[in-house]
Amino acid sequence: MISKTLLIASLLTSTLYFAQEKKTEKAKFNQELATSLGADQYGMKAYTIVMLTTGSAKIEDKTQMSTLMKGHMTNIGKLANEGKIIVAGPFLEKNKENYRGMFIFNTKSKEEAEQWVKTDPAVQAGVFSYEIFPWYGSAALPLYLKHHEEISKENP
Repeated sequence: MISKTLLIASLLTSTLYFAQEKKTEKAKFNQELATSLGADQYGMKAYTIVMLTTGSAKIEDKTQMSTLMKGHMTNIGKLANEGKIIVAGPFLEKNKENYRGMFIFNTKSKEEAEQWVKTDPAVQAGVFSYEIFPWYGSAALPLYLKHHEEISKENP
């Protein structure tokens, strides 16, 4: 009985050890992928974050606001298809800074990011204003977009 228990415990310990070893195995470095993504030696690169804030325009007309928001979403899709926006989304809770949403643009240039955010109809109409920040993150970030389409049934 004791030897059977020891054998089971030993097998469990070995299985857990090898499972953990496999988990912590470092992925093989892929120079071609790193170069194509613009990664530095740490696998990182510079981006620009745009924080959308509540703008000064107060639009009461629901049809006009609906049209602006539809244009906002269409513009996000266009910029994403062009590889300019790699992350976009609204904040789910109100906050003291009046941040409404954010974009992560695939550029280190604040000027270029500003040009791109100004193509948004809701920004043009004053529904949203914005703040721009340089940011340093994983160069692999743009890769999530290709998988997002595989997991979403509908577009907002």
